[in-house]
Amino acid sequence: MAKKKQKKGEQKPKPKAFADADSEIIQALERFCLSNDEVFTFEADLSKRERALVHEECRKMGLTSKSYGRGDQRRVSIYKSKPQKDTMKFSEKTKSVLDDLFSSYPPDDGELGKETIGKCKKKAHKQSRRKDDIFWRPSMNKEEIMKKVESYTTRVKSIANMKKISGDRSKLPIASFQDVITSTVESHQVVLISGETGCGKTTQVPQFLLDYMWGKGEACKIICTQPRRISATSVSERISYERGENVGSDVGYKIRLESKGGRHSSIVLCTNGILLRVLISEGLGKLTMDASEKSRKNVVSDLTHIIVDEVHERDRFSDFILAILRDLLPTYPHLRLILMSATIDAERFSKYFGGCPIISVPGFTFPVKNLYLEDVLSIVKSSEENHLDDSTVGASDEETELTEEDKLSLDEAIHLAWLNEEFDPLLELVASEGSSQIYNYQHSLTGLSPLMVLAGKGRVSDVCMLLSFGAMCELQAKDGMTALEMAERGEHKETAEAIRKHLESSMSNSKEEQRLIGKYLAKNSNSVDVALIDLLLGKICLDSKEGAILVFLPGWDDISKTRERLSINPIFKDASKFLIISLHSMVPSKEQKKVFKRPPSGCRKIILSTNIAETAITIDDVVYVIDSGWMKEKSYDPYRNVSTFQSSWISKASAKQREGRAGRCQPGICYHLYSKVRASSLPDFQVPEIKRMPIEELCLQVKLLDPNCRIEDFLQKTLDPPVFDTIRNAILVLQDIGALSLDEKLTELGEKLGSLPVHPVTSKMLIFAILMNCLDPALTLACASDYKDPFTLPMLPSERKKAAAAKAELASLYGGHSDQLAVVAAFNCWKNAKRRGQEARFCSNYHISPSTMSMLFGMRRQLEMELVQNGFIPEDISTCSLNARDPGILHAVLVAGLYPMVGRLLPPQKKGKRAVVETGSGGRVLLHRQSLNFELSHKLTDNCPLIVYDEITRGDGGTHIRNCTVVGPLPLLMVAKEIAVAPAKENDNGKGDIVNDTDGNDEAGVVETVEDKMDIENRSNEQPEEMIMSSPDNSVTVVVDRWLYFWSKALDIAQLYCLRERLSAAILFKVKHPNKVLPPVLGASMHALACILSYDGLTGISLESVEMLTTMVDATEISNFVPGRSNETHKKSMQGQHCSHIESRSIPSRQNLFKTKMLPSSSMLQSTKHVNRESPAGSARQLNNRNIPNYRSLHQETPV
Repeated sequence: MAKKKQKKGEQKPKPKAFADADSEIIQALERFCLSNDEVFTFEADLSKRERALVHEECRKMGLTSKSYGRGDQRRVSIYKSKPQKDTMKFSEKTKSVLDDLFSSYPPDDGELGKETIGKCKKKAHKQSRRKDDIFWRPSMNKEEIMKKVESYTTRVKSIANMKKISGDRSKLPIASFQDVITSTVESHQVVLISGETGCGKTTQVPQFLLDYMWGKGEACKIICTQPRRISATSVSERISYERGENVGSDVGYKIRLESKGGRHSSIVLCTNGILLRVLISEGLGKLTMDASEKSRKNVVSDLTHIIVDEVHERDRFSDFILAILRDLLPTYPHLRLILMSATIDAERFSKYFGGCPIISVPGFTFPVKNLYLEDVLSIVKSSEENHLDDSTVGASDEETELTEEDKLSLDEAIHLAWLNEEFDPLLELVASEGSSQIYNYQHSLTGLSPLMVLAGKGRVSDVCMLLSFGAMCELQAKDGMTALEMAERGEHKETAEAIRKHLESSMSNSKEEQRLIGKYLAKNSNSVDVALIDLLLGKICLDSKEGAILVFLPGWDDISKTRERLSINPIFKDASKFLIISLHSMVPSKEQKKVFKRPPSGCRKIILSTNIAETAITIDDVVYVIDSGWMKEKSYDPYRNVSTFQSSWISKASAKQREGRAGRCQPGICYHLYSKVRASSLPDFQVPEIKRMPIEELCLQVKLLDPNCRIEDFLQKTLDPPVFDTIRNAILVLQDIGALSLDEKLTELGEKLGSLPVHPVTSKMLIFAILMNCLDPALTLACASDYKDPFTLPMLPSERKKAAAAKAELASLYGGHSDQLAVVAAFNCWKNAKRRGQEARFCSNYHISPSTMSMLFGMRRQLEMELVQNGFIPEDISTCSLNARDPGILHAVLVAGLYPMVGRLLPPQKKGKRAVVETGSGGRVLLHRQSLNFELSHKLTDNCPLIVYDEITRGDGGTHIRNCTVVGPLPLLMVAKEIAVAPAKENDNGKGDIVNDTDGNDEAGVVETVEDKMDIENRSNEQPEEMIMSSPDNSVTVVVDRWLYFWSKALDIAQLYCLRERLSAAILFKVKHPNKVLPPVLGASMHALACILSYDGLTGISLESVEMLTTMVDATEISNFVPGRSNETHKKSMQGQHCSHIESRSIPSRQNLFKTKMLPSSSMLQSTKHVNRESPAGSARQLNNRNIPNYRSLHQETPV
């Protein structure tokens, strides 16, 4: 294990013998590559390490490898791989469209450069757009401010509810710190407030600052950031409620694609990402700013306070914000920065800001008793004893945190006792306080504890007293000494003997506990023990009669297993006595709200929850908490370029939050299902998000902030910089989509992509969708990817099957086999149902979250406004989505939004095995069970369909793709970064069943392998380019991104290449001149591209229908399916009619599935020659002898 981990850190030098052997293996592989041999087998004398090296090097070289044999006869053979190839062939209608296009606008080497691109060389005119003024300071004079103060005072005095609210506010722990906070903020530019849970910091600090500023008669703009949308909106609602106002008045909020309030709002809640965009849009935070930039009027000069709340959560935006603000503060001395958190590494943050002052505010929670695995195993073993009799609920072993004043007193008392032998102050503190935090306190500089001091001075009676109180002997001072060692060093034999006997007694008492733990962990060390939770729940319910129980579990699978386990336990079968509720982000809101309701008398509530219940909610009847110690954490592996979503141990901060759930409204008990040793070894905090998430959006923001700054240089200024591989992978993605040049310069396309409030890849998809007149579904895809999937997870297995069938039915409206398009169909159905007042019925039948749909509806409107304000679309967008229901075009839009996440589904070779998805990086992963395409995993077929996916996730069950869509080759060929041609070899079908078979594959039989990467230049050079493309009917191999291979004709690829160039030029033109009409050649080319995508966009996909679950789709007019129609009829209608929706006139001989007619986008075809694909304009002028134009190069690297 250590060697595997070594790859991520510094590599230890290999022994010379290993290095020589490795060199020989690599040389043998290189010789094999240069030879004409197809197979090479190593002798059986290779070690396991050397065989692993062979597999690894084969991946890198594009070879396949397989180990076979046993013991001393185990060998490894290597093979030259044959790529899988499919045919990419144009239909007759597409050929007609292309002939018409190129007869009217023939390809020409200089055409795009001189006529189109040349016009774009000048700096684009900046689009005039309405500035969002919510971050500007209110323009109020002193008299207006005093009126607001008087109005608020009057409301508090005259309205009964306001009096009660004011009284409740005054009882919060932070209320007594109001003057300290305002005076400290007045005199220091950065202040850190470490406020315990329940102290009221989030809602009260902004009001303290507002009242203080208004008291001086000064207007202010207080920005308070939150890590999540729901926090920003709910906190703004709470503050408005406490001030007797509606949200949007003095208190507003702004989250991505949604806002309330304006310049008149003095307090604005927003997410961290929103504040980051404001700072970047103003060009602030550059490494170098000239005097004019510093002196000019900007939004920061109007801000008076910035509060970064929950700073301990360390999301990637908050870390970026702190780096920018640290550089900005000297330039804006009026600006005040307040950092707030419940659990925070205060000293580290203070040091980051030059030693800023720290204000510690105690919280208010009821006492909670903590029990650990040792205790739990003893409790469930002693079935007859009531474990609650001698451990009264609320007999807390967690005392109130020591205040700064307490710590200063202890430091002084320890100092006096150690140096001056003045013991009275120390003994007085120990005797009067009676707290383990006092007994075990360690001096802030020396690390000395009271026990160490008294042992070192030989005060045996005082040492015995502390030991009886529970003082810890194991603590070490800063020099590494323990209390026993200090007694021995001072030659205090009696004292040393007393400590030694205490240690032996403690070891004896814990021997039984250790035996239980050792036996238990031998079987249950790295997973949630559902059986133990079942036993513990039963024990709690037998030993007590009241109090809700909250169980923290990592994810949905563990919740389901626990629920199923409880369902077969006789104790919990009676639904009148036990109410079992699941709490997960994907559970419907109606189900979630049940956790807040108290059950009827005699009924006990058991909540099975993820960490969603740690901080976001308060359930007031919870008395018992069971903490599994695990959580599902999404992170990013930059070395394999995959996301991981798997169970991991929680941090100490999370453990503390979970404990607190039992003590928010009454005393309670927390059962930690891990040992005390494990508890002490948990990390203090979660790994910062900037170190465990992809950062493409962040890297683009760096370049927008300062185009001359290297991305890596800026990110090194953050509190915890990301590793180099994470930065490199993000830069590669941005280069793939054309946002950055190869030398890391910001392109004009990148500047525009970064201006939209979505991921840069999503921004490019939107521009492509506008050109294809297919905006509406693109808006849904963009918002859903930024928010969440609207499909819910039902509780019952039978309901889950219905939900899966409903999702498949929705996806079938756009051709099927698509998780992403199921969301598009669901939204369109919901929208139509909403018009009829049937949205509730639709959401119920199709297991869709109404709240998510409403959120997507609002987000879409905001994103539309952003596109209008940037000039990409007109204010009347009715003409921007005429092709919105064309499956071929819609699939192309989806490919544009997910590229380069492309894979090929390799079918299983035999029954019982599952298909795997092969990716461009060489990895092989499984389809997740929740994907609509999971059924393809078990089909024995010769087809290897292409798929696009949102991400690869490595979880507890392996590496999976959860959301994906089967696509045809044409959309991919249009948007891929690189295509090249090579001569087609006959008898090379590219099909084989050899894979890299490493030693020790996982249970699923999936192996990580690198797909064949041909040397394209060498392959192409076997024949001169002119010879390969000399005849339009020549067969050629098309290579996409150096790993996907297709058969095609030379003419088809040449025309496709020209269309790619024109698409790239059209996107660039749209970016530079969003309000202008495309030049005629580009307008006609985009029209033609939309036509051929409609005709051939789904070519290569085998469409299949699903059983209809209900007739709701028909009722919402998303299609005219006839209920009860056979599957075969439906299949034919989809296959035969999918390309008719782009017609510029209706065709009576065809039924039109969506009854939609295509008209070219008005912004595209004004002053543009119309190209009708059925009646080609200028069809008499054909390409001369159908020869291929003389292109500059067929090895294209220009991203489109």
